[in-house]
Amino acid sequence: MTISLSPYLNFAGNTREAMEFYHDVFGGRLDIVTFADFKLDDMPPDGVMHAALITDQFTLFASDAMAGAEDSWKGTRVYLSLMGDDVETLTVWFYRLAEHGRIGMPLEKQMWGDTYGQVVDRYGIEWMVNISDSQG
Repeated sequence: MTISLSPYLNFAGNTREAMEFYHDVFGGRLDIVTFADFKLDDMPPDGVMHAALITDQFTLFASDAMAGAEDSWKGTRVYLSLMGDDVETLTVWFYRLAEHGRIGMPLEKQMWGDTYGQVVDRYGIEWMVNISDSQG
């Protein structure tokens, strides 16, 4: 039996741009299906019905929100957490996610021995990056 958890993000009309950015940061394969592909005439034809970024480490899904969905987002807080011991990859990802975004907590050695930081990317998604102390 296999179980996995894959984040599914919603954006207010800029899913393609966001997912192309994440594809540039993380690599992998990006598949995008538009509303026009499913002949949904009441939706923007170039809007994203479903996007999947599939990497060796994880899968990230996303879509453009249905009209009015932004009203229900109030108060929702989710962090995406990247964890591991690949110092080089996680450090590069942290700073790439910070481009045109904001570092909330610098990537620094913490009291628990790992290197940790928080960043809000240019699309408002909050990321936590924890790099394990492989010597610990």
